[in-house]
Amino acid sequence: MAKCEICDKSTGFGNKVSHSERKTGRTFKPNIRKVKINDNGTVRRANVCTGCLRSDKVQRA
Repeated sequence: MAKCEICDKSTGFGNKVSHSERKTGRTFKPNIRKVKINDNGTVRRANVCTGCLRSDKVQRA
């Protein structure tokens, strides 16, 4: 679900590091929005990250 249909950005994994330097697993999820896009003349809904929306990689309908 947390995947951009334009740039394929998806969930990343890393470590949460506390003040005492203990490491536990965590996830980094992209900021996904469900928007209407213009895809070669047809209007459809797509899951797009806000980075693609800001950089005009996708045309909103």
